Amino acid sequence: MSEFFEAIWNDEGIGDGGDLQEALQAYVAVKPDDNDWIAACATQEVPPRIERFASFDAYLDNEDALEVIPVTPQMIVVAIEQLPV
Repeated sequence: MSEFFEAIWNDEGIGDGGDLQEALQAYVAVKPDDNDWIAACATQEVPPRIERFASFDAYLDNEDALEVIPVTPQMIVVAIEQLPV
């Protein structure tokens, strides 16, 4: 089984991935109109984060995340820049 990562924005899941990079790319779903990720992240009551689970099944079974990874605006920008055009 491979790990599973869930992207969290404003305390809600917005996407997921099989690795950290893929999960970070899910933030494109909440991309601010002005591309100002610093301001967008600063306005969140709960900072963006990625939750890492042992597997997709562990996620579905509501197991606790193995790790909570704080997400910075720079991490989001770099990940989204690598999306195909």
